[in-house]
Amino acid sequence: MQTISFTKQVKEEIVLGRYKDEYLRSLLSSFIKINGSISFQNKNTRLILKTENASIAKFIYQVVNHLYGITARFSYSKMMNFKKKTIYSIIFEDEVDYLLSDLEISFLDGKIAKSMVINDEMISGYFCGGFLASGSVNSPTSSNYHLEISLNDDNYAKWFLKLFAKYKATSFDAKITYRREMPVIYIKKADKIVEFLVMIGAVDCALEFENIRLERDNASNLNRLQNLDEANYSKTTNASKGQIDDIKLITSVCNIDLIKNDKMRELMKLRLENEDASLNELSILLSNKLNMPISRSNISHLFRKIHQTADGYRKRIKETNYSK
Repeated sequence: MQTISFTKQVKEEIVLGRYKDEYLRSLLSSFIKINGSISFQNKNTRLILKTENASIAKFIYQVVNHLYGITARFSYSKMMNFKKKTIYSIIFEDEVDYLLSDLEISFLDGKIAKSMVINDEMISGYFCGGFLASGSVNSPTSSNYHLEISLNDDNYAKWFLKLFAKYKATSFDAKITYRREMPVIYIKKADKIVEFLVMIGAVDCALEFENIRLERDNASNLNRLQNLDEANYSKTTNASKGQIDDIKLITSVCNIDLIKNDKMRELMKLRLENEDASLNELSILLSNKLNMPISRSNISHLFRKIHQTADGYRKRIKETNYSK
């Protein structure tokens, strides 16, 4: 059984929604601007819209018919390339000039008609149409959060990017890049992707995205903490081994009970008895044993003195061996 992509899941949710006519006009204006092409036959203008999604083709037809009473005919073709895609075409042959004029669509310039994006509601519709036309979003199970809308005109892409700044309800931190010399508007931040999905009407998908993201982030945080614990344990173990080597060297030369410094003597005993103890743990043990507060930094200072003492013995042993 073939699994549905998250992009398709988002688009399927959008086309099932109910929207105001104002929203739908902006949606149509964007979708047609990005996906539309015109041709001329017997002095009549034909508008052709193409999509790989049958549900989107049906939705766009229904929206045009609802707003303008214009009918269309459908066709489809099989693309027998690597992915074997089906392309659905919606062909409008009646009232095309009126439709394009009312939606203020020109295929000759890269501008967005201001009348289509007067308020946040209309801007949302415009973004929604853009996403239906050429948008995609990575699955939230991916470690690479990414939503994009591919465009085919550089000037139009710059206008499209400016539209994000015009939206008052939130900021999306959208950026522009180029793929095969064509502009792509994209959003990388997970929380902004969620806000975008909510804005274009894919609320259920936004909730799914957020839930999966939180589960992933919690798992990642737990994994990071575990890695830190392991690294800290490794560091403690390595430090402990060096400290024990120093103490054993000192005790091979002199009786540990003859060491006059109480803190140093008792710390050496505690380290030999508690090889895996951290500096914090040793500070607690030594404080309890001597009945006085001894800080972690004080423990570090004592181990430095122990190391210096051990190094002194090492030099003497080395010099003695050399003189022999």
